Amino acid sequence: MKLIIAIIQPDMLDMVREELIKAEITRITVSRVTGRGRATETYLYRGQEVPPTLQPKVRLEIACNDEFVDIIVDTILNAARHGEGKTGDGKIFIVPLEECIRISTKTRGSEAI
Repeated sequence: MKLIIAIIQPDMLDMVREELIKAEITRITVSRVTGRGRATETYLYRGQEVPPTLQPKVRLEIACNDEFVDIIVDTILNAARHGEGKTGDGKIFIVPLEECIRISTKTRGSEAI
């Protein structure tokens, strides 16, 4: 089991969600977050150097069985890019998921996903 975490641009959420649904991936958690990546340029404001501000982003979390990882990652990669890709399109993290428990039935493991 894996937990896929994707940080994407807010304007790409609808496209990513639609493509995930087409790929029959419907269990998803979405959070509005702020952050910044590798941007290090500062700018001058009233004579003072100001570091880059935090940008609005969307965080997707999808718990899945191992056989769905490539499908989900490929779908997000294709749907979340602006054209040929640009700085700030986002990142995808894949982390091992030790256990999953469905609260309503107490089912554990891959069946709980």
